[in-house]
Amino acid sequence: MKNMCIGDKLEIQCYKHNKKVHRGWSEAIVLDIKKDYIVFGNNKTLVTEAEGTTWRTKEPAIMYFFRNKWYNVIAQMKKDGIYYYCNIATPFIIEENTIKYIDYDLDLRIFPKGEFKILDKLEYEYHKNKMGYSDDLDTVINNALTELINEYKSGAIMFDSKLNKEYLQTYMELKKELENSNFN
Repeated sequence: MKNMCIGDKLEIQCYKHNKKVHRGWSEAIVLDIKKDYIVFGNNKTLVTEAEGTTWRTKEPAIMYFFRNKWYNVIAQMKKDGIYYYCNIATPFIIEENTIKYIDYDLDLRIFPKGEFKILDKLEYEYHKNKMGYSDDLDTVINNALTELINEYKSGAIMFDSKLNKEYLQTYMELKKELENSNFN
């Protein structure tokens, strides 16, 4: 995708280390384009699992995909506050209007009151052994998790609730414009 613009609609595909598709999301609307990352939004988006089952997300989400960081951050805009779901994953690429990345199992879940929890350690160890993650890859993944926790503790931009609410407003306005243009 050469000239991506705010308001463009993409899809998301998440892979595992063995290059198999793990999960896909039908929509990600571009909200902001920065040098080091792109911000997307979606709401009640269709998700398709590798085995073909589908479900929809429950609330609006603001998503940060980084060009050079081994994680992505999803701000889930729930009624009782903002929850963050952070995936340890490769930097993204965009091919054929699709954001693509490899997910490395470990996740950081941050709750509205500020506490956080590392998720899926057993899944990580299982896939590390089953798919043969190298020692170098293991180091990169664990360093990314440490960096992500430090970014959260230092109040990095993607954890700024005011900014995420502004992005949510931008998403709602863009979505409305897109729906109106589809009816004309």
